[in-house]
Amino acid sequence: MYGIALDLGTSGFRAQLIDLENKETVKTVITMNHPLPGGNVMDHLDFAIQSGPDIAHGIIIETIEKIFLKFDRDLSKIERLAVCGNPIQLSLFQNMEIRDLAYAGKSKQKKLGVENVKREARIFPADELFNRDVKLPNAEIIIPPAIKHEIGADALAMMIKTDFMNQQEISLVTDYGTNAEMALKIGDRIITGSAAAGPAIEGQGIDCGMLASPGAISNVNEEDGVWRLTVLNERMEEKKGYLIDPVTGEIRDEGEVKPKGITGTGVIAAISLAVNTGIIKKLPHLPNGKLILGEDIVLRDKDIEEAGKAIGAIRAAHLALLVESGVKYEDLKNMYMSGASGTYVDADKARKIGLVPNFSKKIVQFGNTSIALAKDLVMDSSKLDEISEIASRITADHLMMAKSSTFTDIYLSELSYWTHGMPLEMYNEMLEMYNIPKPPEIFQNPVIERRMVKDISDVGKEGIDIVREIGTVITEVTDGCIFCHKCETECPEDAITIVERNGELIAEYSTEKCLGTSCRRCVAICPESAIHYKDIQIKR
Repeated sequence: MYGIALDLGTSGFRAQLIDLENKETVKTVITMNHPLPGGNVMDHLDFAIQSGPDIAHGIIIETIEKIFLKFDRDLSKIERLAVCGNPIQLSLFQNMEIRDLAYAGKSKQKKLGVENVKREARIFPADELFNRDVKLPNAEIIIPPAIKHEIGADALAMMIKTDFMNQQEISLVTDYGTNAEMALKIGDRIITGSAAAGPAIEGQGIDCGMLASPGAISNVNEEDGVWRLTVLNERMEEKKGYLIDPVTGEIRDEGEVKPKGITGTGVIAAISLAVNTGIIKKLPHLPNGKLILGEDIVLRDKDIEEAGKAIGAIRAAHLALLVESGVKYEDLKNMYMSGASGTYVDADKARKIGLVPNFSKKIVQFGNTSIALAKDLVMDSSKLDEISEIASRITADHLMMAKSSTFTDIYLSELSYWTHGMPLEMYNEMLEMYNIPKPPEIFQNPVIERRMVKDISDVGKEGIDIVREIGTVITEVTDGCIFCHKCETECPEDAITIVERNGELIAEYSTEKCLGTSCRRCVAICPESAIHYKDIQIKR
């Protein structure tokens, strides 16, 4: 009999098939992106609100079914499915209330009738959700609890699966991703927060970017005056890639693995190395406007800007947590990093450009704590009681960055630094103008401990498989459409196509390409107002 551990990440899904008899991982399957339109979790939430949670739920379930089929097993032998993720992803997965997550004001929630929505631990039959094309007739679904409605199972996982909860020294933990969850521990007090960093932190939104998967550049280092790439192989192990001159593109050595693209950690490493070796004289400008890391793998100025916005958002959230909790920067002792980006990033390079507080005394890197917690529950469902008890003991304050003037002021300074090349001296002056303490000098020689070499420590004897094309198509009837195709030309991702079916003109959107409600350029360009991006259906 088998179990499945599933991590619903904000930039992609990861699942592992577990043999319950011998407690071994059989196989890992991942998607290359998230199935819902948009580049971050707030885009996903907005899409679900606008188009209807049933549509968003249906898209997510359809994608998960494709993952399960990749396991190539008799699904009637699945006994348990444990699912971990943030509150938005888990709510959409279960097709439960999401409006309380979209509207922070209590008066608005009361008006909508969505006060005090419970997100407690659950165990229920899988056929409540999987009863169409894929069936799990003998399985139960296990959902770990949220701490509060905005502090979900993924945040709980990063606290439990590191030794963060045992620390008496001031410590910070962050699950690096498009929505970077974080928590600050001061004695028995825990303050949580999150930063909507956007897709660049995981390699998306970068022209040659990709998620952490085989063929991805995960790091770069200086060697013989040029750059040595580090590339993930088929088992997600870091191997030597090209030895390349990033300015001219000359390849001096082929290495062991040919790169296919670059993940967010590789972008971070490239920026850090370029800044600290003087290749970048002024952000975000590159020599000749580009860094060459391989055939069709080129970073440009706009990629540096996108990455800088993500780095800046996370740095601003870290500093805001410390400032608003009353902690001096110098008092931070431990920094825990989890998630794929937290695992593969070069921590020393990351701290030099602010992705990690550079005044922390110790940095510890973990793997994917979300799927690790799900795997624990698959192996032993009785652990749900223990996890629920831990969640009930955590008294967490939550700093909502959208309401924090401290975060806003720091992020404005970050944007000036990353997109306009403002010197650090002026950055510090801006913080002082906002009455925010400037960060101390970089702490020299911190302890850096990498406890995981892969974000998923064991991909299984059958290795890793990828759902490369999610392939979900959503449709909308375009009454009044004159077939001018302006929407198709305007779409920056080539996500929309107008087709004729049964005498009607229909807009078809690829959910894995579409930028969602944060874009709506197709709506704005339509001369007949025939496109609304509201009355959406899943194409069957």
